[in-house]
Amino acid sequence: MSQQTVLGNGHVLSGWERPTVIAGGAVAWEGERILASGPEAEIREAYPAARYLDARGGLILPGFVNLHHHFYSALARGLDPGVEMRDFPEILDRMWWRLDRALDPDTVRLSALLSAADCVRWGCTTVFDHHASPSCIVGSLDLQAEALTAAGISGVLCYEVTDRNGPEGTELGIAENLRFIAAHTDDPRIRGVVGLHASFTVSEGTLAAVAARRPAASGVHVHVAEHPVDDRFSRDTFGSTPIQRLEQHGLLDEWALLAHGIHVEDGDYDRVAAAGATIIHNPESNANNGVGRLDIPRAAGRGCAIGLGTDGMSSAVLRAQRAAFLGLRGGSEDPTLGYRDVPRLLATNARVAGRFLDEPALGQLAPGAPADIIAVDSPPRTPLTSENWFASFVYGVSETPVRHTIARGRVVMEDFSHTTVDPEALSYEARTLVPGLWERFHQLEWNTPYLGPATGNGKENA
Repeated sequence: MSQQTVLGNGHVLSGWERPTVIAGGAVAWEGERILASGPEAEIREAYPAARYLDARGGLILPGFVNLHHHFYSALARGLDPGVEMRDFPEILDRMWWRLDRALDPDTVRLSALLSAADCVRWGCTTVFDHHASPSCIVGSLDLQAEALTAAGISGVLCYEVTDRNGPEGTELGIAENLRFIAAHTDDPRIRGVVGLHASFTVSEGTLAAVAARRPAASGVHVHVAEHPVDDRFSRDTFGSTPIQRLEQHGLLDEWALLAHGIHVEDGDYDRVAAAGATIIHNPESNANNGVGRLDIPRAAGRGCAIGLGTDGMSSAVLRAQRAAFLGLRGGSEDPTLGYRDVPRLLATNARVAGRFLDEPALGQLAPGAPADIIAVDSPPRTPLTSENWFASFVYGVSETPVRHTIARGRVVMEDFSHTTVDPEALSYEARTLVPGLWERFHQLEWNTPYLGPATGNGKENA
């Protein structure tokens, strides 16, 4: 029989959907499943032989879910593209599309390991990644899955299908997604979906191929209307908005994950809501790229489900939630906004992840739920209740380190120390590999061929 464990001496928040708060609470689990949560005295009495982890008065929460990440950005910190980037299309063309082409198997693997370690550090136990490495497509999702497995966390992975790297790249991208989905259909921890880049780099033929070949209920994870160029080019070239194109090809359904969704008209938000698709807000990335911000009350008011991602900026989900709250208030110049819609983001994340992983109780500290549990080192200074928890998060908890991270019952971080991966060793390895990666990056010209308007210098690609 596996070891029973109790995480106690904390304030237990039961979940993200109408949570209850138990001061002096504890959670017990065995194997991958939660046994019970409640007052610590009752839990300790029920499981007297259990191993004990001390939350030191902090918050005991469900593990976080990140609905949109880019692991491959992990090795880009401090990278100087060596060329001016005046708008988002140029940021893509001159920075990210050069970086993804420079990736090789070693840097794909290491980027995923570093990102997985950061997820553990910030209490994220389930992550959805959107990957691109045109020079290393075949097997790239396996490298990422191996990294998540090594770290001990769960994930839903995809490869970004796009036409900007030519027909062979398009076909290899589709095939990589389909191969990976088939290999992980029944995997309880790792699943696959079909990844798509934004509408302005995906042709009608490619959308049709994805629609015809993807397995039922496998989903698509796609960038939508992050910048006006996506909407403008789609209308001018295809006579439809990005949302309408997905709908026309049968790709807009309850399995569709729509990253960003900023520059969208009301009628398209209605389409998203009717289909049951999910918009994923990425507030820090949107601010960094100067692309605008998602009008959360407007999209939610049309009935859209809205989740939360970090888009490669970091792996800190709570920090992204705080950015969503402050960005909404700052962008609207209305300090009354935020308390209605932003708290729902984490609940949407858990609900969507539970659907993809066949775990309807994911995100709940309840008997039978997956034992994805964290302890945040933030002893409440004021009374914490089911009514004011979100304010406590925004104004305090979001800046607090995670003490313990438990992923499906496995303690992957204990008292701030990783138990499955070694971030120091990974960082050392990164410092040895990054010079080569950056050298390859600088040897690549920009102006990658893609369907959108030319933004480069007119040179041929390396």
